[in-house]
Amino acid sequence: MNGDNREQPVSGASPPEPRGPAPAWGGPPRPDRPYPAPTPPAGGSGIFRQHPLLMLALVFLVFIGIFTLLAVVVSQRFSSGGVSSVPFGKKVAVVEVTGIIMDSREVMEELRRFLDDSSITAVVLRVDSPGGVVGAAQEIYEQVAALAAKKPVVVSMGSVAASGGYYIACPAQKIFANPGTITGSIGVIMEFTNLEELMKWLKVKPEVVKSGRFKDIGSPYHPMTPEEQAFLQAFVDDAHRQFEEAVAKGRKLPMEEVRRLADGRIFTGAQAKELGLVDELGGIWAAIDRAAKLGGIEGEPRVVWPMRRRNIFEGLLNRLAPGFIDRSLSPSPVRAMYLLSPG
Repeated sequence: MNGDNREQPVSGASPPEPRGPAPAWGGPPRPDRPYPAPTPPAGGSGIFRQHPLLMLALVFLVFIGIFTLLAVVVSQRFSSGGVSSVPFGKKVAVVEVTGIIMDSREVMEELRRFLDDSSITAVVLRVDSPGGVVGAAQEIYEQVAALAAKKPVVVSMGSVAASGGYYIACPAQKIFANPGTITGSIGVIMEFTNLEELMKWLKVKPEVVKSGRFKDIGSPYHPMTPEEQAFLQAFVDDAHRQFEEAVAKGRKLPMEEVRRLADGRIFTGAQAKELGLVDELGGIWAAIDRAAKLGGIEGEPRVVWPMRRRNIFEGLLNRLAPGFIDRSLSPSPVRAMYLLSPG
């Protein structure tokens, strides 16, 4: 016991924790190491326990996402033709062609589907279009003709059904137009812009390497040569001849009469009826009733209306500037159009 009162370490025991200096007011010395972290509550650290509104918002977003996904699936199911909006009996289907005709795929898919659907006994083609590119209009024309060979097809013209819009209507058994519908405009147009002077003002000189003298025909960087003008005029004349033949065949009119009308002029629906370009005056329900009678449906017809998938932004932009997307995104600057175009 030599007078030393300090605790002696017990053999085999852990060494004592190092201690710092005692505080000035007395008491046990503080430990040198940091205080241990607090133990989390039994339910976890719980960001959602701390912010319950965040949890509610997340649940709400998940619910909205599931609901939207189901709505898209159901919409695609209906628009792809897998489910008919009218379950039983004979029906009249409505196919819409609206805006500038740049692509025929969607319209042709609908026409082919109704051709094979035995419950569809007649089709109304609702046209509200100033026309579009030649190839797409011709594809729709041929599909309408194929459908009309097996089932009654009646066209209902909306505000405008001109140029290519009139072209695709010609194979139908009956064409209805409103008295003030803009129609006709039988012709072909190609439009070009010469930016040569603008390029000079900007001090920009485009350079072109091409394999033939007509490869850059229609280029905005140089004026059109007389040879190019003659070449394109022959192209337009041939496409115009095809238009005249389609009208004569579809409307069963003499070629001489069609040529007299096919100078690009427009007609009201009333004028077109007097000229034999349309059959009757009336709106879409008059066309539906006539299609139902031609299809052997008695009483009030059951109608399958189109259910299209639409892009909200594209739909809004096309309402503000009709045809802007189709024209601006078209890959070719040189295109012949069956199009009502004021310039």
